[in-house]
Amino acid sequence: MKQALVGARIFTGEEFLDDYALVLAGEKIDALLPRAQLDSSIPQTLLAGGVLAPGFIDLQVNGGGGAFFTNDTSVSAIQTILDGHRPTGTTSLLPTLISDTREVHQAGVKAVADAVAAGMKGVLGVHVEGPFFDMARRGAHNERYIRAMEQADIDWLVASVKGQHDFKVMLTLAPEHAAPGQIKQLTSAGVVICAGHTDAHYESVVCALKEGLSGFTHLYNAMRPTTGREPGVVGAALEDANSWCGIIIDTYHVHAASARIAYSAKPKGKMYLVTDAMSTVGSPEKSFQIYGETIYEKDGCLVNAEGRLAGSAIGMIDAVRLNTTWVGVELAESLRMASLYPAQFMQVDDYLGRIANGYRADLVHFTDDYRVTHTWVAGDLQVHL
Repeated sequence: MKQALVGARIFTGEEFLDDYALVLAGEKIDALLPRAQLDSSIPQTLLAGGVLAPGFIDLQVNGGGGAFFTNDTSVSAIQTILDGHRPTGTTSLLPTLISDTREVHQAGVKAVADAVAAGMKGVLGVHVEGPFFDMARRGAHNERYIRAMEQADIDWLVASVKGQHDFKVMLTLAPEHAAPGQIKQLTSAGVVICAGHTDAHYESVVCALKEGLSGFTHLYNAMRPTTGREPGVVGAALEDANSWCGIIIDTYHVHAASARIAYSAKPKGKMYLVTDAMSTVGSPEKSFQIYGETIYEKDGCLVNAEGRLAGSAIGMIDAVRLNTTWVGVELAESLRMASLYPAQFMQVDDYLGRIANGYRADLVHFTDDYRVTHTWVAGDLQVHL
């Protein structure tokens, strides 16, 4: 049965449209047309102003709704995380595993694969963050799990994506600790490789890019910075025109000026917003366990006992708001950074990231003061009060 959404300013992923109607038919978008041309027989849902946009896509989500994925590698925990983030406008995400044992990572990847196979909407795949990191740049990742990558790791990661089309596997690693050819093995099989928690010199990153490394995890954080004589990881990331960079805009991880510098350096479309959210998002609980240590949220900031940032406490609507009002990016571009660009990076922009005929009806409606009121995932509506 068709239904029409009217009354909001519509952002298509490319432009804003006023006085338009969006027609949904089941899981998909059926039509986008001027409201005056809408067939009066189609039932209408009136949205009281605000913006109707493509649903947000978050490629780095450690937890939400009280669940922390590395601690609970179950299908039910994935659903809890989805439910926790949906009120913030996120309609698709990558559950993220932090550094741990190979067995924990294998269990987590299997749980995500099972969720996708069962038809759980909103799960694009999985992000394995670690444990192949540089010890000096490990951040909040526990040192006892940091290690070099072995062929056995490559074998099971390659097996996890073999024959899969709708299941994305992203791996964040420190390229300087990968042996020559290891990154190529993974990327040739379809694993998306990002650099993160790395102290690599510029030349090492350039070599990794040649092997297929295509992204950078939480730009600026836990990576060698740029200096005049050593461009470092940040310099290599900003220089390369083809790679993507995720960035955490929560006022703690990155200075607004640093964000603007990155946006100026990278070609348009290559920077995308992530939350790096922990389990407190979408939950009344303001603390969680990581490696047996309790992390408390204070003023929206999460820091462990070592004084290291331990993820973030924001949802995607917060990232969009801060990117617009604090960094100074136009709302249209912030919305692209929250949906279209991550969809392009994951190569799912043929059905996600835009409001267009035939696309999946993944949508977010929010007020002018950035309060999410409605979300749709594959046409399924939730109202958020």
